[in-house]
Amino acid sequence: MFKKLMFAMLALLAASGFAFADVDVNKGDQAALDGIKGIGPAKSKAIIEERTKNGSFKDWADFEKRVKGIGEKNSTKLSEAGLTVNGQAKAGAAAKPAASAEKASKPAKADKASASASASASAPAASAPAPSASASAKASASAKETKK
Repeated sequence: MFKKLMFAMLALLAASGFAFADVDVNKGDQAALDGIKGIGPAKSKAIIEERTKNGSFKDWADFEKRVKGIGEKNSTKLSEAGLTVNGQAKAGAAAKPAASAEKASKPAKADKASASASASASAPAASAPAPSASASAKASASAKETKK
């Protein structure tokens, strides 16, 4: 059972890695183009028809000119989502977030936690702490077990 669960987790992890791969507009099939956020079945069909009819797209400007509904703003969003033309992302499009940026934000969270912990440690302590609810629950549970 554990092996099956681990295999399923590994398969899910591998599949999620492939879902975020870049797709070249000149090489991608309809399913790959549909996987890009902002491209649906109708738009991917229009891209493939234009590519088949008039050849590969030379650059982003050519792509914008030849595919109806793709303009400056839309092409920037598509590039940010992972679409490329001849392996090139659109100039001026934001880069995909890197793993290092995520790691950099994690220590900030730890700093917040340590700051709040040090603030609570410097606060004056109560003279006698009240017993916690979990302690009284444990005591009643142990009393019930001894009665059995």
